[in-house]
Amino acid sequence: MTTESLDVDRRTSRQWVDNAVRLIEADAQRSADTHLLRYPLPSNWTVQLYLKDESTHITGSLKHRLARSLFLYAICNGWVTEETTVIEASSGSTAVSEAYFAKLLGLDFVAVMPASTSPAKIALIEAQGGRCHFVSDPSSIYSESHRLASELNGHYMDQFTHAERATDWRGNNNIAESIFTQLEHEEHPIPDWVVVGAGTGGTGATIGRFLRYRKFDTGLCVVDPEHSVFFDAWRASDPSIVGTRGSRIEGIGRPRVEPSFVGQVVDRMIKVPDAGSIAAARHASTALGRKVGGSTGTNLWGAFALIAEMMAAGRSGSVVTLLCDGGERYSGTYYNDEWVASEGIDLLGPTAVLDEFVRSGAWTASS
Repeated sequence: MTTESLDVDRRTSRQWVDNAVRLIEADAQRSADTHLLRYPLPSNWTVQLYLKDESTHITGSLKHRLARSLFLYAICNGWVTEETTVIEASSGSTAVSEAYFAKLLGLDFVAVMPASTSPAKIALIEAQGGRCHFVSDPSSIYSESHRLASELNGHYMDQFTHAERATDWRGNNNIAESIFTQLEHEEHPIPDWVVVGAGTGGTGATIGRFLRYRKFDTGLCVVDPEHSVFFDAWRASDPSIVGTRGSRIEGIGRPRVEPSFVGQVVDRMIKVPDAGSIAAARHASTALGRKVGGSTGTNLWGAFALIAEMMAAGRSGSVVTLLCDGGERYSGTYYNDEWVASEGIDLLGPTAVLDEFVRSGAWTASS
């Protein structure tokens, strides 16, 4: 009786893996690091504000970093191979960036999204070679992504679960390390606050862990838009809280607490009204001479409030936040007065708050 060997050598598939990692790393090497811009606050103020400009990535947003990390994570885990169809639950910037990397590797990419997704968003994903799969019930995008991955023998990337673990938060050219390296020669190289929004929660988790690991005396403030439950869940220490609708500020805010949101590394949260986010995005666009997206407005609303607190206390220092993407993608929404009015959003009050902040450094918005 002969004994059949059960040994299987799978190293032949490593040639594709090696080349895939090389392609992704080469893409990163070709891209210079994103700029850290100094926001034009009055020159006599004692606090400086910096914007990490993630809009300069080739796919136009902060999600380019996430997509790169997710692909490397999935490839090195053996989840994505040369025959894999990649699936993601996203109708926004993550889908655009993942479609880019899938095309780079010669892989098929499918974005699962609500049927109500705007034609402009669909066009951005398709321009990167992605395919859009629509569902009538927005809450079913997760289950439909799992089902589609099974049907196509593909891999559901699942940004909401893997965002916080796909990036090496200790360093290795992550966004936190980049920010602190670029601040080294500034007047206040260790900022008082870093302000970010939460969509998956991955960026906040990376920065919060990095701050603790490097022992920096910097607080992490997460800003949360209307209709998102991150703030309420964090305040109540109850991640089971769910909402009834999605956020109007694209890229951030969720009706449920996503697995990648690590509330324990967050030092403070600020709830931001949608009118404040949109007014701040428009305000910043005027100050910078270029349009910024709505989530950047959310970030700035929180950053301005913190700066006003510091100045009221007679403190000097610095605050850093993110310019997540450009505003050109939102010409039909946040920069369209008819759309703003149709949503019942009044920008007069928040605009007055911002004007007073620039004039006097005071923050008059109700908390």
